[in-house]
Amino acid sequence: MKSYAGFWQRAGAFALDYVIILFYLVAITLLSWLINSLFGGTQWLFTNRARAQAIAFLLITLPVTLYFALSEFSIQQATWGKRRLGLKVTDYNGDRISFWRSLARTSLKFFPWEVSHTLIWEISFSPKTNSIWINYGFVLVYVLVGLNIASLIMTDKHQTVYELLAKTYVMKWQ
Repeated sequence: MKSYAGFWQRAGAFALDYVIILFYLVAITLLSWLINSLFGGTQWLFTNRARAQAIAFLLITLPVTLYFALSEFSIQQATWGKRRLGLKVTDYNGDRISFWRSLARTSLKFFPWEVSHTLIWEISFSPKTNSIWINYGFVLVYVLVGLNIASLIMTDKHQTVYELLAKTYVMKWQ
């Protein structure tokens, strides 16, 4: 019998994965600080909104996305946090998902995260931007996150919206 992972198991797995992400973010921050202290070279990165957002995407969003996509596509079918809690990502047949499906699933999962980063960059670099659009953007972020949580809690197989779209499950190892 198939056993699907619930909200708290998945939240715990993500919390464990976030420890890895946090170590990575601290390492990037320290490296940036060191480079700036020694060479003064990082200030130019953040003087232009588009360049700053592109660098942040390449240094933060892309590596985190690849961590999840590659881990959940792997033979283990799980990130480090999911493996620790005995969870795995599968397709509707319980099989391993392809890299492209894993990348699509992860991209859909982190879409609200990336939208919120874009909005924060907009606030930081363009304070004269019409705040109504920024407010609508944050409403969109909260609606998407809320729909994912509601879907996870309310569906029989505990699927988020992004999992329904990617046709995947998070299951307990049997």
